[in-house]
Amino acid sequence: MPFRVDPDKSFKDALAAAERPLAGMWVCSGSPLVAEICAGAGLDWLLIDAEHSPNSLESVLAQLQAVRGYPVTAVVRPPFNDTVLIKQYLDLGVQTLLIPMVHTAEDAAAAVAAAHYPPLGVRGVGSALARSARWNRIPDYLARAAETITIIVQIESLQAVENAAAIAGTEGIDAIFIGPSDLAASMGLIGQQDHPEVIAAVERSIRAGKAAGKPVGVNAFAEPTARRYLAAGADFILVGADVALLARGSEQLAAKYLPEQPNASSTPASY
Repeated sequence: MPFRVDPDKSFKDALAAAERPLAGMWVCSGSPLVAEICAGAGLDWLLIDAEHSPNSLESVLAQLQAVRGYPVTAVVRPPFNDTVLIKQYLDLGVQTLLIPMVHTAEDAAAAVAAAHYPPLGVRGVGSALARSARWNRIPDYLARAAETITIIVQIESLQAVENAAAIAGTEGIDAIFIGPSDLAASMGLIGQQDHPEVIAAVERSIRAGKAAGKPVGVNAFAEPTARRYLAAGADFILVGADVALLARGSEQLAAKYLPEQPNASSTPASY
């Protein structure tokens, strides 16, 4: 007789029950080993990124398996808001998706539709073949799938900031997440995530999400900025990345033992 399997607790439920903001980090290396190391760090959540990182369906699957034994939520960001890709990620067993570059309520509604089976959406049915249902070992998975899935969309353009209230209010959107790097670029301030106008746009989006009754997350590697956004009401936050920690740590090691290089320069705290 096969083991009965239950899905993991959903991120939306964790956010609703949290008594403090949830802190997480990016996992961008594509390595299951690195993902497992990060999973044991004591953070609340990890973002496995496939938009700007060398991740395929296979490597995302391996990382999901690597972190599964730790009390941390795995969130996965696909390359873009695509119905087919979203279906494939969900079938891998991803329960929380962070959808990038959502600029309008229509974009948000498309993400929701892609994530749910009919009649709620357009997700194709293949649970008997997929890890999401543990190959039909999760009882009533087709009827219960919507309970387990969390859809977070990214506010990362000036257009999205203007539409933040409508995006957050879209039925089926569980949370919004603000990306200051692309937001700064869209404002003509590329690389200036800490510019006062960018910070103001982020805080405006935080207020819009909170007014809509949705949890709001934000990316902020620089601690003073992160603390500011937490004080402004952010419910979850990303405060670092595996590759950035390795890059800065190895640079510090080199600086400690090697003469200063003539062309050495400082590295920004964020990306």
